[in-house]
Amino acid sequence: MEYIDLRSDTVTKPTPAMREAMAKAEVGDDVFGDDPTINQLQELAASMTGKEAGLYVPSGTMGNLVGILAHCGRGDEAVLGARAHTVLYEGGGISYLGGVHSRQVMEQPDGSLKLDDIAAILRPDDIHQPPTKLVSIENTHNRCGGTFQTPEYIRSLADFAHERGLVVHMDGARVFNAAAAQKVDVNQLTGPVDSVTFCLSKGLCAPVGSVLCGSQVFINRARHIRKHLGGGMRQAGIIAAAGIVALETMTKRLVEDHARARTLAEGLSEISGLALDGMPPTNMVFFNLSESITLTVEQIEEKMKAHGVLVHATGARRFRLVTHYWIDDAALEKTISAFKEVLRG
Repeated sequence: MEYIDLRSDTVTKPTPAMREAMAKAEVGDDVFGDDPTINQLQELAASMTGKEAGLYVPSGTMGNLVGILAHCGRGDEAVLGARAHTVLYEGGGISYLGGVHSRQVMEQPDGSLKLDDIAAILRPDDIHQPPTKLVSIENTHNRCGGTFQTPEYIRSLADFAHERGLVVHMDGARVFNAAAAQKVDVNQLTGPVDSVTFCLSKGLCAPVGSVLCGSQVFINRARHIRKHLGGGMRQAGIIAAAGIVALETMTKRLVEDHARARTLAEGLSEISGLALDGMPPTNMVFFNLSESITLTVEQIEEKMKAHGVLVHATGARRFRLVTHYWIDDAALEKTISAFKEVLRG
């Protein structure tokens, strides 16, 4: 059966143009720095984000890990949102592998970190306490509903941090969604921060990979850390070629995913028993089950699968559906119809 897969935008498959580019890619040994396709991807990513250099890494998790470890030493402290991906879903890598202490503050509903909250927990110069070195922001913010941060907020955060001798890292896994939602160039969101990592393998449809961007000095350090983590790849231009196609073409169509997410949310909002968070700001639709629904989320997942639709629960009574390139209007209609049927039964 050909499933409609709304579990995440990580399920996207490479487009025909990507497969063609991969088949024709010129490659070399990237550890020696002579894979021309990887070099092209890194240069393109740096240019688009307003940075001096880029580094291709296998995953967004590695991008965040390398980025934070390149900024912080053992015993340093990083300030992160309590619901940030790095806190919840990256295995505690910054602590386990880097000895970096995380200090967490609760995000605002839009996913931002309130500057007063950050100021309240900054460490004094005291040998009993870890020195605060970094603030990390997530844009878009997954667990805050796919919300985005504005250029004005990013600039204010960066100014706040830099005035206090701190650096800012952006987990921009879906930063191109944030840019598309606001109709701004992505470098308006990434330019003020010291480093940013973004995923090619989510809404941009590439099969694998992320790019970490920052200053040339920072990327030189990051390259060493990537090697320590086993992330040095050889003729990886074959997969980097898909990333180039992603940046050149897929970034321009993300508004379609956002529009379909709103259409999906509108349809689901009419179904009794589903309580939506509201209209989705980007490509994620979140909703809770009301007490009138007696089915468990596991039962709903199985019944929806039987209807040819894959969905994913993010809590005991909560779902997240994610639109992407492979979800068309017909898929939305089928999904809404399947939910009506499943919940009616």
